[in-house]
Amino acid sequence: MPDLGLSVLLKGKNLARLLGGLGVALKISLISIAISLPLGIILGALMTWKNPVCRAILRCYLEIIRIMPQLVLLFLVYFGTTRAFGWNLSGELSAVIVFTLWGTAEMADLVRGALVSIPLHQYESAAALGLTRRQTYQYVILPQTARRLLPLSINLITRMIKTTSLVVMIGVVEVLKVAQQIIEANRTSSPNAAFGIYLVVFLLYFLACWPISLLARYLEEKWR
Repeated sequence: MPDLGLSVLLKGKNLARLLGGLGVALKISLISIAISLPLGIILGALMTWKNPVCRAILRCYLEIIRIMPQLVLLFLVYFGTTRAFGWNLSGELSAVIVFTLWGTAEMADLVRGALVSIPLHQYESAAALGLTRRQTYQYVILPQTARRLLPLSINLITRMIKTTSLVVMIGVVEVLKVAQQIIEANRTSSPNAAFGIYLVVFLLYFLACWPISLLARYLEEKWR
């Protein structure tokens, strides 16, 4: 039977350290999600306005953030701003800033798409019934938008959790960094530890994201 190096996890506090690293990754992602979701909803609603200046500014922000790789944004914020402006940003704070910017852009586009997908006759029918603009949005538009938006936003949450693995590149001690430290510390005694350690990291991310994916699938099937 091949040696998968799983025995390394039983040494000292290695397993607890991995779980602690996962906690750091989840903390970064959850803070970013908590900030970016409401901001994305606001910006997405603003993108449906007929003001050309507002729409152009928001479209530029959206395209720049979505086109630029998250790793480049991390380097730009963590290394670039430190040199250019003399800021002393920690790796975790830089990661929260980057993932908030990215999550806000993604959420704004989802909200915009959900709002513009509502057929025009829905507005016309509400007006024919004598509903005010506020009532039209409260009772007609927003419930339909929420149904279309919720599964997509849940999928965005799983993407943000998984993408936080990039913060290892700016020195944040999260689950991947801890895994690398454990592998290096046991390279002589357990040369095959890499497979087992990274397998456990995979399982940890899977357990963190799988329930969220199941919820998104359930909502899609329920509201189809």
